[in-house]
Amino acid sequence: MSSIALSSVLVVLSIVAIIYLTSKVKFSVFGSLFAVSLALALGSGMPLGKVIDTLKSSFGNTLGGISFIIIFGAAIAVCMQKSGGALSIASHILKLAGKGNAKAAMAWTGFIPGLTIFCDTGYIILSGIARSVSANSRTSMPLIAAIMGSSLFVVHCLVPTHPGALAAATALNANLGMLVLASVLFAIPGLLASYYWAGLMDKGQNYAPAEIEDGADDLSQDNLPKFSHALVPVVLPLVLISISTLLTTLGMKDGGATVFHFLGNPVMALLVGMLCGVWLLSRHGGQKGDFTKVLEEAIVKAGPILIITAAGGMFGAIIKETGVGNALGEVLGGASVGLLVPFIIAALLKTAQGSSTVAALTTAAIISPSLQTFGLDSEMGRVFAVLAIGAGSMIASHANDSYFWVVTKFSNIEMQQSLRVFSSSTFVMGVVTFACIWAASAFML
Repeated sequence: MSSIALSSVLVVLSIVAIIYLTSKVKFSVFGSLFAVSLALALGSGMPLGKVIDTLKSSFGNTLGGISFIIIFGAAIAVCMQKSGGALSIASHILKLAGKGNAKAAMAWTGFIPGLTIFCDTGYIILSGIARSVSANSRTSMPLIAAIMGSSLFVVHCLVPTHPGALAAATALNANLGMLVLASVLFAIPGLLASYYWAGLMDKGQNYAPAEIEDGADDLSQDNLPKFSHALVPVVLPLVLISISTLLTTLGMKDGGATVFHFLGNPVMALLVGMLCGVWLLSRHGGQKGDFTKVLEEAIVKAGPILIITAAGGMFGAIIKETGVGNALGEVLGGASVGLLVPFIIAALLKTAQGSSTVAALTTAAIISPSLQTFGLDSEMGRVFAVLAIGAGSMIASHANDSYFWVVTKFSNIEMQQSLRVFSSSTFVMGVVTFACIWAASAFML
């Protein structure tokens, strides 16, 4: 057996080992990634003197590329939760839409806060609103849960304010500004697909609406931030990044544009968003010293994500050293096929082991050496590669995904109902999102 063939077998066994350890044995994700990375390095014949250095440098490089963004993003989420900003956005959208348009209101209620708030945190915060809407509009709770759960999930998988997409973008050296704009645009058709599919799966099932809970139908904004104020920490970072990207596209990189590029760097943009979040919190129930508490809580929330993501980058670096990625690229050439490969790999990993983040960063590591062969070794090619990975990491949220249980348990619905309506919606959402990405790549690559 050739060395590449042996390495390919070892990489496949390593991925299977991670899936088995995390989903069956319930072993620590970090422990699984570290142990398998070390075993793969030794098994593939990497020089002993290089093993530890590769593990340390790849772990540190990944951490350095994502740490500030993840911490500041987590801080925005904390501020939005504690200030009532997320609830303000949700209740305002609902009041504008009216109870007759409860389903559409739930879609945008999840989509907008989800741009910066992690999907599980967002669903926990907004689950009371979802149950209230279901009860008052007499709409099936599994349907409402699937719509809001999917709307949070689609941006979580695609937009690089979240760890999976950010880790993949870092591994592939994709332009974050372009990726932010493109990911938000491509999330919309995915959201629409899941919206209509959820309705189709709910039709004729006679699923019950949620029961009205004490105070659950009180959507008064008397004690919540103004809608316009609540939007600032979420929308301003995206605006700053968009301005920087637009100026770069127009060739304006020097002079007065440097200030906009500085503020439009994702790290600075999210820092500005965090400061706006602290301002929002100070106006609505915040006390002296809350800035310190916000940072401390954000660091606690971000810590496990940072460690796991960095460990995934470490695993990816070992895979890269084996040369399997280059061999894969030689077998599967062409940009169109190149986009299909990361999508399928990410979808298989996500479905098998449950974590969208692990699926995204592992896929990015596998295809990174093959970008040139696939015709994706350009600025737009790298962006499309990350988008394809994000679409694959949506397929599919089911019983081995912690987010599936957040949606199911906080909605008080049965597992079978959630599998039928929510899980199937995430599958359709991923397929439609990728189809749109693939179609657009035909004109832009």
